Amino acid sequence: MSEPYDIAVIGAGPGGYVAALRAGQLGARTVLVEKAHLGGTCLNWGCIPSKALLASSELLHKLRTAGEMGVEIAGGVSANWTKIQQRKDKIVSTLRGGIKSLLAARKVAVEAGRATLTGPGRIVVVGPDGANKPIAARKVILATGSVPTMLPGWPTDAVVSTSDDALHWKDLPRRLLIVGGGVIGCEFACIMQPLGVEVTIVEMLPQLLPNVDGQIAAALTKIFQKRGIAVLTGVKIQELSAAGGVATAVLADGRRMEFDRVLVSVGRRPATADLGLDSAGIETDRGFIRVDDGMRTRVPDHYCIGDANGRCLLAHAASGHAAVAVDNALGADVRFESPVPNCIYTFPEVAAVGMTAEEAKAKGLPVATGTFPLSFLGKAMAANDTDGFVKVVRHRETGRLLGAHMIGHNVTECIAAAGALLRQKVKVEDVAETVFAHPTISESLKEAAEDALSMGLHLPPRKMLRAVAEV
Repeated sequence: MSEPYDIAVIGAGPGGYVAALRAGQLGARTVLVEKAHLGGTCLNWGCIPSKALLASSELLHKLRTAGEMGVEIAGGVSANWTKIQQRKDKIVSTLRGGIKSLLAARKVAVEAGRATLTGPGRIVVVGPDGANKPIAARKVILATGSVPTMLPGWPTDAVVSTSDDALHWKDLPRRLLIVGGGVIGCEFACIMQPLGVEVTIVEMLPQLLPNVDGQIAAALTKIFQKRGIAVLTGVKIQELSAAGGVATAVLADGRRMEFDRVLVSVGRRPATADLGLDSAGIETDRGFIRVDDGMRTRVPDHYCIGDANGRCLLAHAASGHAAVAVDNALGADVRFESPVPNCIYTFPEVAAVGMTAEEAKAKGLPVATGTFPLSFLGKAMAANDTDGFVKVVRHRETGRLLGAHMIGHNVTECIAAAGALLRQKVKVEDVAETVFAHPTISESLKEAAEDALSMGLHLPPRKMLRAVAEV
């Protein structure tokens, strides 16, 4: 076996490849092991391909309503699914090449194959040719991510898919059942409906986007229904069968429905089962590798970042974990403390950071909220995108900003400001006193902050007690 690497990273997703880049940047001799493609789930089966498809579908949706803005398109518009897929594949390929170049520039060794731990700091990589290659490392960072969950007992033929398959479908169904109204399910509904697919979402819980602010979930449901997307919440699928290229779903209330294809989007599970964790003494909880705030496992010099640790199954969280893990592996003592924004790329978009009012109340915190509708904004009117609102959650006693929640045009770009403000532990008054550019969508954050203080100028006045100084 050759000289041990300073750091070995297993998994080249947005956690793993960022960890390898940072380690290389800091001068550590680093190896990155990946069994499939550089970029992991995010680049190849998640964030990037889905956003490429969403961009095509949203453009199609906008063109069909272009007449409202005085733009007339003779003969109408149509979609070419093959070209849409080719464009998506080109974007993915370009970004893979970019990651490869960045790793080479920082002298990170890349090993293709499946990694298995054979003991602390010891790894065997089974390459594409089946050959075994042993690797030793002083520090190990696990970044193996997650995979879609399939429901036990359900059909596994071509009619029933997960998001991994659906992003690369060669053709489109006429009738699509989406099982699960979370982030993936709602985004796929927005991809498919403008392309002429009849979409039905079935969600077992009472609302779409179960972990999102209830008012935002309700607003998105109404928008979907107005577009013709069938939304069934609080309903369980009792049975699903597939025969002759048709799937039949039987709901708990007795309804039977037929579809050409089914997308199962009921969550993700950690991809840790075949890592040989027992050999290194690393324990799991339901497959997730438990870590402290420094991304350390209970085994010295072994770290876990991203989806595999179960803390936050978002790509940008994994990248944030990566910096913390590498710095600690190289002798620092830092913690991951940043608030993590959640972005959902439906149209309109949904974005959130921090606590919802429901979560704050459940913790016993005294809260006040402020909201501002995008329909009051000049920029939203000009863009012909007036659906949605921004909501700010404020600690009623300390004035601290607890959370910001948005639905509307370009709000995934606006949420970064709220995340930065949360990290600085500012008061809502500080947000209200900040000067935002006009006309922008981001102004709605300031307006909602003013409303949380009962000081909004561009909303009907709230009843207030006037303070009168004594003479």
